[in-house]
Amino acid sequence: MTTISLYELAHARTGDKGNCANISLIAYLPEDYAWLVEQVTAERVAAQFAHRKPTKVVRYLLPKLGAMNFVLDGALDGGVNDALNLDMHGKALSFHLLAMQIDSK
Repeated sequence: MTTISLYELAHARTGDKGNCANISLIAYLPEDYAWLVEQVTAERVAAQFAHRKPTKVVRYLLPKLGAMNFVLDGALDGGVNDALNLDMHGKALSFHLLAMQIDSK
């Protein structure tokens, strides 16, 4: 089976609060949402961000929006104000998620 980058089927937004990152993944097309739910699990997101050492990753499904929300606890080096590495906050996290390879449909 071939793979594609997640950004081919979805876009993302990122926020942060303290030491938690919040990444929303939104399907471009409603018909792709079910495929994304199958492919983009909390476990796969945790693996994608393993270098950030999240203590927990929770996925929330938002089917009416064709979206998912991932909360990554402990992934921001203590929080934006405490971290020395500001490059991996905000938009950089959503771009990193969108680079994930998933099975093509």
